[in-house]
Amino acid sequence: MFRTHFPQLTAPQKNTGAQKGTHRYAYAAAAGAAAAAADDDTCIRVTRRCCCCLDASLSLPSDTSPEEMHPREIKKSLLRRWKALLVLNAIAVAGFMTFWTTCNTRTLQASEVDIGAEVKRFRGNGTTPESEISQDLLLKRLSSLEDVVYRQLNGLSKSLGLSEGFGGRGKGGLPETLSPLEQIDAKPLMEKYGYNAYLSDRISLDRTLPDHRPSQCKTLNYPRDLPQISLIFIFVDEALSVILRSIHSAVNYTPAHLLKEIILVDDNSNDEQLKAPLEEYVNKRYPGLVKIVRNSKREGLIRARNEGWKVATGEVTGFFDAHVEFTPHWAEPVLARIKDDHKRIILPSIDNINYETFELERYENSGHGYNWELWCMYISPPKQWWDDGDMAAPIRSPAMIGCSFAVHREYFGELGLLDSGMDVYGGENIELGIRVWLCGGSMEVLPCSRVSHIARMKKPYHNNIAFHTRRNALRVAEVWLDEYKSSVYIAWNLPMENHGIDFGDISERVALRDRLQCKHFEWYLDNVYPEMRRYRNTVFYGEMRSSKASHLCMDQGLKENHTVTLHPCHGWSPQLGRYTKEGQLFLGSLGSTGDETRCVVDDQTNNLPQLLNCDKVTNLKQKTWNFSQNSSIINQASGRCLEVVEAKVNFGHQLVLQTCSGQKWTIKNTVK
Repeated sequence: MFRTHFPQLTAPQKNTGAQKGTHRYAYAAAAGAAAAAADDDTCIRVTRRCCCCLDASLSLPSDTSPEEMHPREIKKSLLRRWKALLVLNAIAVAGFMTFWTTCNTRTLQASEVDIGAEVKRFRGNGTTPESEISQDLLLKRLSSLEDVVYRQLNGLSKSLGLSEGFGGRGKGGLPETLSPLEQIDAKPLMEKYGYNAYLSDRISLDRTLPDHRPSQCKTLNYPRDLPQISLIFIFVDEALSVILRSIHSAVNYTPAHLLKEIILVDDNSNDEQLKAPLEEYVNKRYPGLVKIVRNSKREGLIRARNEGWKVATGEVTGFFDAHVEFTPHWAEPVLARIKDDHKRIILPSIDNINYETFELERYENSGHGYNWELWCMYISPPKQWWDDGDMAAPIRSPAMIGCSFAVHREYFGELGLLDSGMDVYGGENIELGIRVWLCGGSMEVLPCSRVSHIARMKKPYHNNIAFHTRRNALRVAEVWLDEYKSSVYIAWNLPMENHGIDFGDISERVALRDRLQCKHFEWYLDNVYPEMRRYRNTVFYGEMRSSKASHLCMDQGLKENHTVTLHPCHGWSPQLGRYTKEGQLFLGSLGSTGDETRCVVDDQTNNLPQLLNCDKVTNLKQKTWNFSQNSSIINQASGRCLEVVEAKVNFGHQLVLQTCSGQKWTIKNTVK
């Protein structure tokens, strides 16, 4: 189903205790020996962002071909090669050891007083000082040499028409504009990608972004021995500069010893730039760091993420859209929370990158929730979080927006990954939130970890993503929501039976729930998402039609008019009626954590039915109606009926309150 490219290192890997398993520290023996013999500045130049290589190949004399050589000569030639390689290996080891010893000796001599204090501190803690000091100093030198080689590789992006470095346009997350002529060239790319790719190509791959973390975050410290993370980016026909900026920012702002690898999952892109040019760049720019997985057919975001997980080797896996930018210190709080409890799914706080100007726009601290259609949305943090007054504290989150999350790799496998029975995307982010809470884990947003994301004006997979979200939502409802699944059917205005939507086989997901011994969904509503409005009192729902004009349905009309109208039936949320056990008649999409859906009211002074916030109507009878299927709708306060009369208004009819004449109404669906 997919092909995986694993670029190989061109030089042996070296690991210190702090970054054991890290792929980015490959050394040249000659560089080590030269550094040891040079001055202090040279001594501390070692690479992090790229690998230095020593070409130790040996060749035959230029005037001799293999065919012309006697077998005995060939044997001697091979022997000379082996001897030469052994000598080079010996030089490599000696050079590196000399480099390490010389650097440490010079630094120790220059900082004798400070190190003496450090020795006392380490001895007081029962820790061997020499190894700790050498390790820290070596990492500083590795970081310094990185900058030297980085500057030498900076030209790679020029061949793609792109630029690197921390300055230039868009620096600091500031907005950029285009000239009138540039705007003409930019328009086709805007329509293709859903963001200003023309401008993106002119912004540095390494541009800086402002630090929007709460001030309390900047005083926190994290342990050094955190788990390593594999970053997984999913893309399909993204602009090359946007993908590369995601990679550059990940490498620039993730501590080297914590970044295990970057995995790019290409979900069958058509853009030629995302094939050979992308591979050549990442293989040269970040040798051994980036893996590319290419799906042979388009799988959709959900299944593509699962494929990325399969090839990841880090203890933690981070899933991100390929149009994000990381900021300093984003990784440490994420990995620290997972290290503390491996059953946490962690969501960095999301800031917005404006799709036209690439300006960074700060979003306020929030949790991630959803409505009953299972569309994700930002919600206010729980009241307890506000009461505690710690802006750096994790925020309990019922679900996730979905563009970025991190999870312990093995735990994610035990939890069942993302539901591969879902199509494309939409709903999987809600399902994962529900599942992790019900099955013994948790989900939280970290204000101290911030990732910026482009909210595109166009999605790459399907123009009507609601088609897939609706199907996926029904899978979630049938597996996880128990008796509350009716709310999903109500929200989508679907009958609970014979709805004609094939949501696939859910037997494996039901078995997963049983195997994990997960809680009842009502527990989740009580303890994790108490802000969510509940609709268990619904009796009938759907379009409401009168026998007088069955082609017209009750419609909420313009909100500011506060009046129920009539409109040709279409079945979407403005015509979603709902009659409850208490006799109240609601019209419009289901509420979630905000205002309730408005209800139909007879205020006894107006001949037109009012559509008001039901919670604010104090007269109970004015908002209570007597109704059963194929009968009149009668207000308990006035005794008047909702009826349709001919009128010189839109569609030739008007909804009024008048003395009952026997008109009958039907509401499309019944809750079983």
